[in-house]
Amino acid sequence: MLNLLRHWKTHVRDALELVLLPGLAAVLPWRVCFAVFKRLARWDWLYRAPCHAALREARLRGQCTEAEAPAWLARRRLVTLVDHADLYLALTRSDAWMRRHLAVQGTWPAGDQAGIFCTFHWGAGMWGLRHARRSGLQAHALVAAMEGAHFAGRPVLHRYVKARTRQVEQALAHAPLDVSASLRPALRALRQGQQVMAAVDVPSDQVAASVPVVIAGMATQVPKALLRLAVEQKIPVTVYWTGLDTHTGQRFLHVRPLGLHDSLDTLVPAVFQHLETLLAQDSAAWHFWGEAPRFFGPPPTAH
Repeated sequence: MLNLLRHWKTHVRDALELVLLPGLAAVLPWRVCFAVFKRLARWDWLYRAPCHAALREARLRGQCTEAEAPAWLARRRLVTLVDHADLYLALTRSDAWMRRHLAVQGTWPAGDQAGIFCTFHWGAGMWGLRHARRSGLQAHALVAAMEGAHFAGRPVLHRYVKARTRQVEQALAHAPLDVSASLRPALRALRQGQQVMAAVDVPSDQVAASVPVVIAGMATQVPKALLRLAVEQKIPVTVYWTGLDTHTGQRFLHVRPLGLHDSLDTLVPAVFQHLETLLAQDSAAWHFWGEAPRFFGPPPTAH
């Protein structure tokens, strides 16, 4: 009976946090919806477990003080809610909505040339994808397999992730590529003069090869296969990120071409210095704090 009750609580929470509350964005004007979201973000029950786990890891690593914790948690909940809401906004809003609500800095490279586009699990990235497509890119998103223990007993989460992946495909007008086994699908797309887009800040235990880098004073290992491909195949790299003004709800997209690099020693720091800047700007907007023990070395207080 206890297990059954626990499962139902999980289903109800997932339905609220992934569908019902973020789904308000589909039926409310954005200004009204964002005001509602800001109020919801004050409630500690919303995304409670992942947000408190994220705060704990951020504090252990000096990214948030005790005095900053309440505001940090509110921003974390708000960014999470908006990121989920973007699925429903993307399904119901036109390019005109994007032009009104997305401020863009920088220019995407030409869409008829191979390119590798790196981003991070920071902010809310869905509208960067649609803008890339409308700017002429022929890009494929690199995605992880949508199966595994993470989805066990969580059908709402599984359906949500599948729906989000379908929306990524629709936004880019190109099928995502599962490169968990090999980068060959990405290499084929690049050889056809297309582009690939990937969030490169993932734990190194998910990949076969990694390279060390320091981010905001924290040592880590990051996957190197995609960036090594850029070096070996002489493919230009661009970093981009899509963020959120947590006061107004305005979105912003920044595009930073890095060009060609002939060494991982220069390319890796050039890419990840942008993540360091984003963490300094708003560490609460990084979605992977809950994975920090897999991503960074032990915090200074650990023994």
